[in-house]
This record gives sequence, C-alpha cells and structure tokens, in this order.
Amino acid sequence: RICTECFREMTHLPCTIFLRFSKERLIQMEKQRIYRYTWGFLFLFAGVAAGLILNVCMGSVRIPVEEVWRILTGKGGEMVSARILLDIRMPRTIAAILLGGALALAGYLLQTFFHNPIAGPFVLGISSGAKMAVALVMVVLMGHSVRVTSADMILSAFLGALLSMGFVLLVSRRMAGMSQLVISGVMIGYICSAITELIVTFAEDSDIVNLHNWAQGSFSGITWEQTELIAAVILVTFLITFSLSKPLGAYQLGESYAQNMGVNIRALRIWLVLLSSILSACIVSFAGPISFVGIATPHLVKRLFGSSRPLLMIPACFLGGSVFCLFCDLLARNLFAPTELNISTVTAIFGAPVVLWVMAKQRKDRGL
Repeated sequence: RICTECFREMTHLPCTIFLRFSKERLIQMEKQRIYRYTWGFLFLFAGVAAGLILNVCMGSVRIPVEEVWRILTGKGGEMVSARILLDIRMPRTIAAILLGGALALAGYLLQTFFHNPIAGPFVLGISSGAKMAVALVMVVLMGHSVRVTSADMILSAFLGALLSMGFVLLVSRRMAGMSQLVISGVMIGYICSAITELIVTFAEDSDIVNLHNWAQGSFSGITWEQTELIAAVILVTFLITFSLSKPLGAYQLGESYAQNMGVNIRALRIWLVLLSSILSACIVSFAGPISFVGIATPHLVKRLFGSSRPLLMIPACFLGGSVFCLFCDLLARNLFAPTELNISTVTAIFGAPVVLWVMAKQRKDRGL
C-alpha cells in the first residue's frame, strides 16, 4: 500500500520508488498505445489507397497506373480507357469505399447497442427488412410506370430497416441469451425474405430482372449522381456518430455507469437505432444486401488496435470496412472474369470464419 503521506510530501522511500516506477511504466504503456494506434491507422489508409489503385486499374480491360494518372489530370489517354475509368470504375470504387465503411460502422453500432459481439445488419434481419421495402417500392412504382429515384430507395429501405429493428427490439426484451437473439434475427430475416419472394412472384418480368440483379449484392452500375448522394448521407451520419463517441464509451461500461456520467440512455439508444438504420438503408438501396462485413470488420479492427474505444473504433471501423469491401469487390470482378461474382459470396468466404472465431472465443471465455 502507498501511505497518504507519500502523496503529500513523498517522504517514504519505498513508496517514492514505487510511484516513480509506476509513472514510468504508465508513460511507456501510453507510448506503446500511441505507436500501435498510429501504425494501425497508417495500415488502414494504405489498404484503402492500395484497394483504390487496384480497383481502377484491374478488370477485363487493364488500365496502367500511368494512363490512369494522365486521364485524371486531363493530360490525355485513350478514349475507351477514359470512359471505363471515369464512368464505371471510379464511381464504383468510391461507392465501395463509402458503403463498405458504412456497413462496418453499422455493425459496430449494433454490437454496442445490444452488447452482442455477433450483432450486425445481416444477422439481425435489418438488411432483409430494407430489402423487402425496396423490392415493394420498385415493383409498385415501376408497375405504374413511375420512375424510382435514389431518394425513394433510401427512404423505403430506411423504413424497412426501422420495421425490422423494431421487431428485433421487441424480441430482445424477452430473450437475454446471445444465441436466442441471433436466432430471432435470422427468423425475422427469413420472414422478410419470404415476403420479398411473394412480391417478386406478382411482379412483371422486366421488374424481376432488375430485382434479381440488385438482390444479389453488387457495387456495379452505380453512377456519379448516386455516389454524390451516398457521400452526403454517409458523411452526415458519420459525423453524428463520431460526436457520440464519449457517451458511447460510457455506455460500453454499463448503463448504470453511463447514467452516473450524465448520459441520457434513452436518447442514446434512439440515436443508435436511427444511425444504424440509415447506414443499413443506404447500403441496401444501392448495393443490395451484403453479408458478414458488419460483423467481422469491427472484431478485426479491435484486434488490430487492441482497443474498443469509440473515439478510435468509429473511424477505424469505417476504414476497415472500406478495405474489406474494396478487396472483396476486386476479387468478385477478377477471379472468374469476365463472369462477375456477387459481392456477398466473397464477403461470406472471408467474413464467416471471423464470426466462427468470435463465437468460439466467447465460448472459451465463459469456460464452456
């Protein structure tokens, strides 16, 4: 023990030595954390940069980096390569960065909200609810020759995500176990998928083609107009989420602790529901349902940084989701070119083992 006198006058030699050693140890640990955080963010930024370059250069038509630079700076380049780069690959790659980051951030918010390590938009059926609402709007409006705008799709997906989230919240109050919550989310997802199939059954053939291509999950076909809308929605949502870093950190330590720190738990929960639903809606409306990114990425980022502080995890999860989706989209386009895989197939291959590892780790920590 350290006597009270040592804190005032530092006269007791053993306690003085202990305090100095502890202070030096704390300074050393803080330096190690800063070093780890710095290299972690550098690694993520390098991954985003590498994924951006590879995605715009590689494909059925290879475009050298030098030619990409000439096209972007307006110093020449082939007309065909310029059209492919500016009209197809650039908006698709930027959308993959934004939507991948949003998907990982939505997963982190849901894991924080439910205190559940395998909560995510896809597992809890939120993506399926958004998919059901978008399919309904597309079939009804297209059936009456009404043009479906990007804003219509985001709004309908948001309402569908809120509906699914509401059912999950109702079920979670009666099911305390992690496995029960996951099962209930899967069941809600199946119900929404069944309703979507009923909608498709009574749709016109032309609408079915559009729905089928969208429902497979892909970043293809995204335009600059859609990319601008995606960037606006996600940027605002990200800034609001980042502003909640401090109350989120308190919420992670328990609701009682958060209340003692002056956090309005009810308001924070509402914000978490709204923000995760907006992010999920934006993803589903433009890229379709994408699996496992929202679950796997937060755990990989926590492993990289050795921390779960929201001040670090919010930007790190966004960058990690961008890296994950960039490289999965690269594989989906080039692995069996010219045939393109849907993005969920690739993300499931890399994301499902992470989920299994998390569940095994939880079981081991509980001593089962």
